[in-house]
Amino acid sequence: MEQNVFHLQYALDTFYFLVCGALVMWMAAGFSMLEAGLVRAKNTTEILTKNVGLYAISCIMYMICGYAIMYDGSLFLSGIESVDVAGTLGDFAGREDGFEGGAIYSSASDFFFQVVFVATAMSIVSGAVAERMKLWAFFAFAVVMTAFIYPMEGSWTWGGQSVFGMFSLGDAGFSDFAGSGIVHMAGAAAALAGVLLLGARKGKYTADGKVNAIPGANLPLATLGTFILWMGWFGFNGGSVLKLGDIANANSVAMVFLNTNAAAAGGAIAALILAKILFKKADLTMVLNGALAGLVAITAEPSTPTALEATLIGAVGGILVVLSIIGLDKIKIDDPVGAISVHGTVGLFGVMVVPLTNDGATFGAQLLGAVTIFVWVFGASLIVWGILKVVTGIRVTEEEEYQGLDVIDCGLEAYPDFSTKS
Repeated sequence: MEQNVFHLQYALDTFYFLVCGALVMWMAAGFSMLEAGLVRAKNTTEILTKNVGLYAISCIMYMICGYAIMYDGSLFLSGIESVDVAGTLGDFAGREDGFEGGAIYSSASDFFFQVVFVATAMSIVSGAVAERMKLWAFFAFAVVMTAFIYPMEGSWTWGGQSVFGMFSLGDAGFSDFAGSGIVHMAGAAAALAGVLLLGARKGKYTADGKVNAIPGANLPLATLGTFILWMGWFGFNGGSVLKLGDIANANSVAMVFLNTNAAAAGGAIAALILAKILFKKADLTMVLNGALAGLVAITAEPSTPTALEATLIGAVGGILVVLSIIGLDKIKIDDPVGAISVHGTVGLFGVMVVPLTNDGATFGAQLLGAVTIFVWVFGASLIVWGILKVVTGIRVTEEEEYQGLDVIDCGLEAYPDFSTKS
């Protein structure tokens, strides 16, 4: 009887992990639609190509070396195998704590769940550098980001390794449940480094400091992308519980789903209200980013707040993202989709708010973790972007930018029926 229960739990936890991983993978579609909706029509095919390419690159590079770096293990190609059920069962039978000793699932499912997180971090970069970056320079950066930069900071946090042998974030008490800092702020830090070297799109800012709005081509697509991301986030946060096959963890998963949804709703409403106050209009783009900001804000700790607390955390995230987008424009940091604000500014907030609901976390440890992640990812990314800028260049010419990257990089237009060309 006990053996049958174990096999059932193993199957249930593995299946749950895989389903959550598939939900997170679906976020790649969300990022694709969101970014395709928020860039101009002439750059739509190129941004979609970037999203498909970066996902494939992430999967391959994390398989070859990223997973091994992050978890200090052998290369995946050397053979990540499923857990030896018979051996594990023998160990389990001698334990007094039963199934509470830890998650029990296939290690292949663990890799799959982790690799889609890597792709998420890289997806954040693509929107921020949109409409003026060379396609192949972006792909080259994606190789380094997913093979080395992200796995290194992941090894210091989720991987439990010390930071270059100097100190341990785990021992310090740093807590980031599903990755407000580890995934989202890291992706934003890499994006910020690229944007600073890349510069703004032509016509975005005038010499006298005026900010010219550059509307996206397809707001229905952007809205669809936001809802896809909202749905995928249940796998992102829910899967980070790591197991489902007992009462305590099943209740935890339910609470994580509830809080994730509540935070997104709070972020959307707060951004809507603030946009109405500031702009006298219900700005849809701010509402969409507000919902995403709420999701990012709750990601660092979705299991311990009450539903009302999660809503308030999401609402603060929604307010912060609107103010951050406005602030970045004032200092001429051009981010076409608001990725740096959503994932960076709000990602930092999400990390720092954890101690308010989690007694095991401290503000000092959270700050140490956030600074470590940002300094490493931003610094390493700046170096890689800088090398690419010198060796191949990272920005298209002014003429190519004016013509649009769809034709230049892909030879295809996303909306050929609406083209003004003969």
